[in-house]
Amino acid sequence: MILLFLTSGLFLGWSLGANDASNIFGSAVGSKMISFRKAAIIASIFVIIGAVLQGSGASVTLGKLGAVNALGGSFTVALAAGATVYLMTKFSLPVSTTQAIVGAIIGWNLFTGNRTDMSTLTQIISTWITGPVLGGAFAVVLYMILKTIKKKSSIHLIRFESYVRTGLVIVGAFGAYSLGANNIANVMGVFVPAFNLNDLDLGIITLSSSQQLFLLGGIAIATGIITYSNRVMEVVGNQIMELSSDAALVVVLAQALVLFIFSSSAFSSFIESTGLPPFPMVPVSSTQVIIGSIIGIGLYKGARNINFRIVGDIAKGWILTPVASGLIAFFSLFFVKNIFNINVGTGIAENGGSIIGNTASASSAHSISEIMGFLITGLLGLGIVILILYYFAERKKKNELRKSEEKFWNNLK
Repeated sequence: MILLFLTSGLFLGWSLGANDASNIFGSAVGSKMISFRKAAIIASIFVIIGAVLQGSGASVTLGKLGAVNALGGSFTVALAAGATVYLMTKFSLPVSTTQAIVGAIIGWNLFTGNRTDMSTLTQIISTWITGPVLGGAFAVVLYMILKTIKKKSSIHLIRFESYVRTGLVIVGAFGAYSLGANNIANVMGVFVPAFNLNDLDLGIITLSSSQQLFLLGGIAIATGIITYSNRVMEVVGNQIMELSSDAALVVVLAQALVLFIFSSSAFSSFIESTGLPPFPMVPVSSTQVIIGSIIGIGLYKGARNINFRIVGDIAKGWILTPVASGLIAFFSLFFVKNIFNINVGTGIAENGGSIIGNTASASSAHSISEIMGFLITGLLGLGIVILILYYFAERKKKNELRKSEEKFWNNLK
């Protein structure tokens, strides 16, 4: 039964791997410096290591947003987020898994009557802005340093390209480690409060209950990378902006540094010891960071090569993701609780007592009128989401038809 409840988290991990692997090696694969197969193997190994060794920091912060305290609730929240990410991936939109899980947790809070911690939510949302900005800033600085080294050194171009290819492998491994460390909270964070497993002694290392969950989530992410990430890699790697090999190296390193900063408790403690405010241990959107890094390089080069239409489509996906995930989570919880009679969690009353999130009785977290209001509002919101997705589907069909027509006429010429 426990494994059954975990399937939604594993599905979310698979979706994250399918979507977010593009943030690690998309630029390298897109610039033809590394083959997809090699990139997928490296990313899979290091994403698991990062998840197990350094995944606990960001999961604690996510737990403050909403401590999902029943396996049925954890299952449904993770399923809603996974379904949202998968749906966006089908439309080739590199979306934020962080936004998907945050939206789903807020949907759970609304359903069970839990108060959303606005301080934690503000912390997380702020990274949706600071993450891309930091990524862009790091990318520009690193690119300037690399250009200076290239200019002042007498390295032959072919040897320099060889160094860059090696650097992409090393930096990609670091990026995969940082992705696992930071984003495993999105995959398994909602299960941590509901699980209490015995420590697992493997001889070399002893895995705690949360680390065992992170190991399973890391394996799911790796599976998504290997089986389904090639499609989105092409979007990030080629369609936003054509990247040179050295720019690809810089973009991956900038993204890895940002994710590492927001998942390393040791680095945060070091910053705090210097008298500066510590970096919050928050799941950061790797998608937003990598795109911010690519745009940073593009702006440094004059912005002429940036495909702003693709950037606009991705930005729409960022807005749509938390809304869709929250709506899907709320409606899914309603059906799981009231139709399948599965406990999806409890809400905390104002006096500190526990109240059951039962939407069909007077002792519920919400009155019948409130539930009806949520349902009506949710149906309207869900209708808007469906219309937007339908718009994207139709536009995608038109673009494919236009490209096929252009190819046909070009062949006639």
